[in-house]
Amino acid sequence: MSPTGGTPRLRRDAQRNVEKLKAAAIEVFRERGLTAPLEDIASRAGVSTGTLYNRFGSREALIDAVVPELASVRLAHLLSRVRGAADPWRRFVAYVEGMAALQAEEPVLNDLVSRRFPDATELTRVCDEALAEGARLVDEAKRHGSLRADFTAGDLFVALWCTGQFVRATRATAPDAWRRNIAIFLDGARAEAARELPVGPEALVAVRDSLFDHQQR
Repeated sequence: MSPTGGTPRLRRDAQRNVEKLKAAAIEVFRERGLTAPLEDIASRAGVSTGTLYNRFGSREALIDAVVPELASVRLAHLLSRVRGAADPWRRFVAYVEGMAALQAEEPVLNDLVSRRFPDATELTRVCDEALAEGARLVDEAKRHGSLRADFTAGDLFVALWCTGQFVRATRATAPDAWRRNIAIFLDGARAEAARELPVGPEALVAVRDSLFDHQQR
């Protein structure tokens, strides 16, 4: 193309549209979660929905382009605080309370923890890393003797998933109500509070599979 041709300008315009879409997407996702209409994102960016699809191809690709960095920063700050707690039980508590607080404060992080879009592969990787840290804290607290011996990482995931549903339903009417449920959950997770559970941990595999299957329909 000659120096006076239109391609360089087209590329600059296309890049500006990408940046506007990314800025609009992170704003809308933070306000309304990852299910926010893509039309609203395009409108805020001042472009057509067709332009959005031309530049990103899918909701999952747009999510992966803007959300993982935000999520990584917020989770890193949380895990830094968690690791500063005095003992394994306090670290476990700080993790559970911190993750629940992120879910309550940020619709986009609530969707991340709930894994509502597993095909957003980069975001799923960030989520998996955060949950793996939770699993490590579970093992540490069990060895310490403060967390009940039959508690599993699956129990932690289900608790966070349930918290996600809870805060999604009560954010506008009772934004702090989740704190009561988390406090009761943590009291029940203490080793000294343990009683025999009516169902074994193998049931949690089916629970997790059914949750992911439902979300992908």
